[in-house]
Amino acid sequence: MIDYALIWAGLIAFAVLAYVVLDGFDLGVGILFSCVKGKDNRDQMMNSVAPVWDGNETWLILGGAGLFAVFPLAYAIIMPALYIPIFTMLLALVFRGVAFEFRWKVTSEKNPWDKVFAGGSTVAAFAQGIVLGGLIEGIPVDGRAYAGGWWDWLTPFTIFTGVSLVIGYTLLGATWLVSKTEGALQETAKRHARTAAIGTLFCIAAVSLYTPFLHAHFAQRWFQWPELFYVIPVPLLVVACAWALFKGIRRPRGVNAYLAAVGIFTLSYIGLAISFFPYMIPSSVTLWEAAAPDVSLKFLLIGAAFLIPIILTYTAYSYWVFRGKVEQSSGYHN
Repeated sequence: MIDYALIWAGLIAFAVLAYVVLDGFDLGVGILFSCVKGKDNRDQMMNSVAPVWDGNETWLILGGAGLFAVFPLAYAIIMPALYIPIFTMLLALVFRGVAFEFRWKVTSEKNPWDKVFAGGSTVAAFAQGIVLGGLIEGIPVDGRAYAGGWWDWLTPFTIFTGVSLVIGYTLLGATWLVSKTEGALQETAKRHARTAAIGTLFCIAAVSLYTPFLHAHFAQRWFQWPELFYVIPVPLLVVACAWALFKGIRRPRGVNAYLAAVGIFTLSYIGLAISFFPYMIPSSVTLWEAAAPDVSLKFLLIGAAFLIPIILTYTAYSYWVFRGKVEQSSGYHN
């Protein structure tokens, strides 16, 4: 018998991961806007992400719509628990998108839309980290409904995960710029990449040491035998990616540094998936309890079988067409 709920959990997990590693670097470029001086440098930063940034956000829509259609119980519980950070994230993404287009109409060195772009990117990343922290800590559930208050998501841990994701996206953005630029801007990006790498690894270590004590099944996955034998490669591979990251930052091309940063994000995400499984909401709702009826999951899976390959194809094509370094003289909006 086909486990449609498990298949859909894998597809949505993939969509969220694709969003994090793809939109993460262009949010990171936005966060770095306030750290880089000079209109030409900021124009070059913008041109490095302009051809792909809106396509990257397709994965956020797919993940959110998929959760609503396929796991309606989880959606009905998570949304009221995290309304404020989720709508803050969406508003920040809207302001960021507006700034993306409007800033090209201002020719002066001090462009107010640059601050909107940096602020929108930072707030969106921080809100996403808050949502992640809220899910990890757990959401109070009574029967089939959210049983907490409006501000339960606001805790020291969620603030820490919010700051952590801002630092992590800064790492993705900085390594992306190392791979896409040359000269003074690349050297600036390398400096920020080293700082963000140290901060990201510290945050990953802190969250990894704290989360096993939040739920009993988290601790069982990471500290008991034989589960430990299967999960221990994850932190070891993070260490290997960290070594490749610092080595890649020193190289002129810098592609290896970006790929190593993506590797660290992917492994951290796998670590969270190992801790969460089989729960959609830790210790409260499993993915099978949250899933829609099998007949609905099967019908939607037929549509996904056509939609996801199309998204993957045009995403890969976009990155292939706009591959290589971005010159300061070339402009996407010119």
